[in-house]
Amino acid sequence: MDQQFQHAMLPQPTHDELARQNFVQSLKMHIFRNISPGNKVIYEKLGKPKFEQEHQRPPQNRYEIREVMQHEPYYRWTSALKRINQEMLWDAVNANVDRQLPELIERSKDKGNELGTLTLDPNFQIPTHQKAVDIHCMPGGYHSEFTDDDVAAGATYDRGAYVYGLGWLGPLNDDMGLSIVQNYLLPEYPDFRPRKILDMGCSVGNSTLPYTDGFPDAEVHAIDVGASMLRYAHARAEALGKRVHFSQQNAEHTNFPDESFDLVVSHILLHEIPPPSVRKVMQESYRLLAPGGMMIHVEAPLYRHMDIYTQFIYDWETANNNEPFWSAVRDLDLVPLATEAGFAADKVFEKFVPNGAWKAKVSNSGSQGTWFVVAATK
Repeated sequence: MDQQFQHAMLPQPTHDELARQNFVQSLKMHIFRNISPGNKVIYEKLGKPKFEQEHQRPPQNRYEIREVMQHEPYYRWTSALKRINQEMLWDAVNANVDRQLPELIERSKDKGNELGTLTLDPNFQIPTHQKAVDIHCMPGGYHSEFTDDDVAAGATYDRGAYVYGLGWLGPLNDDMGLSIVQNYLLPEYPDFRPRKILDMGCSVGNSTLPYTDGFPDAEVHAIDVGASMLRYAHARAEALGKRVHFSQQNAEHTNFPDESFDLVVSHILLHEIPPPSVRKVMQESYRLLAPGGMMIHVEAPLYRHMDIYTQFIYDWETANNNEPFWSAVRDLDLVPLATEAGFAADKVFEKFVPNGAWKAKVSNSGSQGTWFVVAATK
């Protein structure tokens, strides 16, 4: 089951740690395939008829569906099982990371022959919306530090994302960036050669690195709010032989000069921040782009792309899994936010880009779905 690429910074599990992680993955797949679909049956046979009997009409939005489903024992049990599975995931990964943390910290330190750079800000203020909860139930969220030169958040995320996603993002967790580069930018804009690229909210740089391969002459920068994430991201990039300049910054207001990038990207950043921050990220993207430059923000589909039952299922992340902004951002119309930021209306567009680019690299198999993007040129 485990085919994650074994780069030098990845925490190595013992036999028992790997067995726990494999169990978490197997349980998650069992819940997804065999248990959760039963909620649709419960809704159609019990929840929806109850609502119709009481209101003399069918439910009209995800809130009304939740109104009846939250009282159904099967749904409550499934929700509890999914939440427990999420907590088991982090427990299984944390045990692995904590045991090796001193070694990982030592391995992460610069040895004097680095390709890229790491710039941290000792006075950096973590945004309040990131400190309010542990996002996605990851202990400490994406920003916390518990010891000097900490890399725990990065190591936990790198391994945890692979276990959580059942390997769906590929051996390097890089399918978002890789698919944008390989399935969209290179084939549709063959003459586009950005000289400077910025990845906003880069976490461990997993989606950043494909841009160094796709545009080898470009200067690639990546920012995040978490110092622990960035230390790990820098060491990870170095271990993989990729040149990236990482810095601790808030994507809402960076210290880069106006018009200093030709390509500004993010990968599932928007749903981790509140709508006012999304607006500021759009404004900052516009400010940072040189004329002719391009902005691409990758996300999961918006609620208007779904029927209301699917919206209700997605909304579980906000209601039960410490994703406070997931649904609020799913409700946004991102195109007007881009035009309000300064982009011309005819230069802003939404697109679904085929995913699975990593599979084409290893087995010539195709996409199994899409990434939703909001993009614009300046």
